[in-house]
Amino acid sequence: MKTSLPMRDGYGKALLELCEKDKKVIVLDADVAKSTRTVWVRDKFPGQFVDMGISEQDMVGTAAGLALSGMLPFVSTYGVFLAGRAWDQIRTTVCYNRLNVKLAGAHAGISVGPDGATHQSLEDVALMRVLPNMTVIVPCDAEETRKATLAAAALDGPCFLRFGREAVPVITGEDTPFVLGRARLCREGNDVTVFANGALVHEALEAAEELKAEGVSVRVLDLHTVKPLDGEAILRAARETGCIVTAEEHQRSGGMGGAVAEFLALHCPVPMEMVAVDDSFGESGQPGELMEKYGLDRAAVAEKIRAVLARRNG
Repeated sequence: MKTSLPMRDGYGKALLELCEKDKKVIVLDADVAKSTRTVWVRDKFPGQFVDMGISEQDMVGTAAGLALSGMLPFVSTYGVFLAGRAWDQIRTTVCYNRLNVKLAGAHAGISVGPDGATHQSLEDVALMRVLPNMTVIVPCDAEETRKATLAAAALDGPCFLRFGREAVPVITGEDTPFVLGRARLCREGNDVTVFANGALVHEALEAAEELKAEGVSVRVLDLHTVKPLDGEAILRAARETGCIVTAEEHQRSGGMGGAVAEFLALHCPVPMEMVAVDDSFGESGQPGELMEKYGLDRAAVAEKIRAVLARRNG
């Protein structure tokens, strides 16, 4: 049985590693330190932690100033408030000046659950990937979140890390490769390719195993880096399997699926289906129930795979 951990645990562990090695790392939080796991930094490295209070816009501006002073700031809060409320500061202060600020959007997606639509960030990837100079990463589990955070620290320039609240199965290990900007092959297959990120990587793998019994060979890739997009992997998959499914915990418009569709439209149009929220706000409920209701589980992935195969073969 797979171990399940919140992705934010990986974020907290990576910050501890970074603070231990580099005194220029400073962690800013908007009064949600326990939720984002930055409390671990506050307790062990109090001189490298600042609680900015519930002031996301000011926090991003402060991080920009710190970056200009040679520090390496990590901005941490809920994704819906970071990407939404502080978008102007991220755009004009951080991205326009290409400042070395790292932005961590926690509690993303509909699986935040009972907090409801106001806290369920389903638009953040779209808001971030449209910005010039911004790198966007959506890891699939706690260990990949740890690696993504370390990779973000090594990158020179703005970066947005997105991860959810709920515990998800840990499907990568310490030795699993993580290369920024390169999709990771999780499962070989010849009939159809699924590009997934976040919690949907595990769901895609479960759907692929289910469809194996139906004689369908499903290739699954973890497209953790939404920007810059791994066009080489997408093009290869389109040419070799002839149809694509994308799966993400985000609005259909503007997310990873949209990025893949844009690329394919220009370079290799093939039948494509998307597993995503269909132009809707979420609601209050248990995470698993919401994922099922909004079509973000393995059953939904399997359904889209069957649909895209029918289109290709029809």
